[in-house]
Amino acid sequence: MSQCGSSKGKSSGLNQHYEEKVRPCIDLVDSLRSLGVEKDLNLPAIAVIGDQSSGKSSVLEALSGVALPRGTGIVTRCPLVLKLKKITKGNNWHGVLSYKKQEKTLKDQAEVEKAVLNAQTVLAGEGEGISSDMITLEIQSSDVPDLTLIDLPGIARVATGNQPVDIEEQIKSLIEKFIKRQETISLVVVPANIDIATTEALRMASKVDSTGQRTLGILTKPDLVDKGMEETVIKTVNNQQDINEKLNLVQALKKERQFFDGHSHFRSLLEDGKATIPLLAERLTKELVEHIAKTLPQLQKQLEMKLEKTSEDLKTLGDGVPLDENEKSNFLIMKIRQFNDALEGVKRAEEDLKTSDTRVFSKIRWEFGKWKLALDSKAIKTEEILRDEVEEYVRTRRGKELPGFVNYRTFENIVKKHTEELEEPALKLLKDVTEIVHTCVDRIVNSHFNAFSHLLRAAKDPIEDFLEEQFQKAEEKIHSQFKMEKIVYSQDELYSSQLWAKGIICQCRCT
Repeated sequence: MSQCGSSKGKSSGLNQHYEEKVRPCIDLVDSLRSLGVEKDLNLPAIAVIGDQSSGKSSVLEALSGVALPRGTGIVTRCPLVLKLKKITKGNNWHGVLSYKKQEKTLKDQAEVEKAVLNAQTVLAGEGEGISSDMITLEIQSSDVPDLTLIDLPGIARVATGNQPVDIEEQIKSLIEKFIKRQETISLVVVPANIDIATTEALRMASKVDSTGQRTLGILTKPDLVDKGMEETVIKTVNNQQDINEKLNLVQALKKERQFFDGHSHFRSLLEDGKATIPLLAERLTKELVEHIAKTLPQLQKQLEMKLEKTSEDLKTLGDGVPLDENEKSNFLIMKIRQFNDALEGVKRAEEDLKTSDTRVFSKIRWEFGKWKLALDSKAIKTEEILRDEVEEYVRTRRGKELPGFVNYRTFENIVKKHTEELEEPALKLLKDVTEIVHTCVDRIVNSHFNAFSHLLRAAKDPIEDFLEEQFQKAEEKIHSQFKMEKIVYSQDELYSSQLWAKGIICQCRCT
């Protein structure tokens, strides 16, 4: 029925020593997933993907030993986390289906299909739409391997019936959300009777895993390979008749092995450990455990970082408001005093930095440094082009002046032009400095009053109003300063004395 991987597997189940390694690893990840850790961190997993009618359901049913929803069109409408736990022989089969806050105990394998369909209807609604909400199906049986898989919707090419018109994009987006994670192994189910290169599921897996390190392929439906490519007519394996007759797992596995044993082309796959469901289960379990072991150090590091951040957040929130009325007043006074002290620290350039952030004064000094570089660059540029500008003005705007005389209006226009070009950098500096101060104050307000919405607003509003008011005043002063600078007039003694020393003007002292 299937082909997997390239390494040889054993025909029997996992030995006891290997099981002792397998179960703790898989249980660890499953417990983290059940605690909701996956909302914040990506956990190791095997995601099963494939085009519609690729044989994905047959593979999952053979692995789990239970009937899953089947039919035409989209059958898997929600991600299904299939947790398989091997128990010792003699213990009863046990199943639990859970989604959101609902949980249903399943006493019989025959209940699984209906329970999954009902859960999908609750999460994805009536019809054939999909949902990203996850359904978890845990199965404990002596006939299953220790393995956890995530079954994803089959890729639909064209919307049919009451499906959304963008159903293909929705499904691809959901699949990509899972398989793009470095912690996910993509199990791509591909029918053997089609051109593998054109399989959309394989293309998607290759896009996010170009080296193929996280991708496993399964070839299904070898019985449907074109006759021109085989020497004999192959009898049906796991065909629709088997499904209708509810062929049990033991019979299906026996029939599958007989098929590979008796087939001239595919017998070598069985001998190399590349065919049949038992060997697929062993290979998948091995791959998952190795993947978990490889990703655990990074997962532990991420958990520690998340825990540290959460602890800091809890520390910031404090112990909460006291119940006693007198203590409430003292608590409020203490919070306000701590907030004021933090602002004073900023003003004195002594703020307490709990991270690798830079002090406000250092950031402002850096902005002024950039502004000075811009001014210096402008001065150099002006000196380089000034002679050309004067000549251009003389050539195009000379009036009745004699040669050797420059019109004063020409000089004034050149000065105004270069003065105006300095105004925008000054305004940008003001905006950048204001943003630095605003960000700093905002951080301080949030760190002290984030847990108290009314206090937060009461502290933030007046500060924002004050900063806006001061910004407007500073902006007006800059505009006013540049208006004055554009009035070309000077009684600067130093300026006049330098010109006189160079013989450009005659010094004239007024009495």
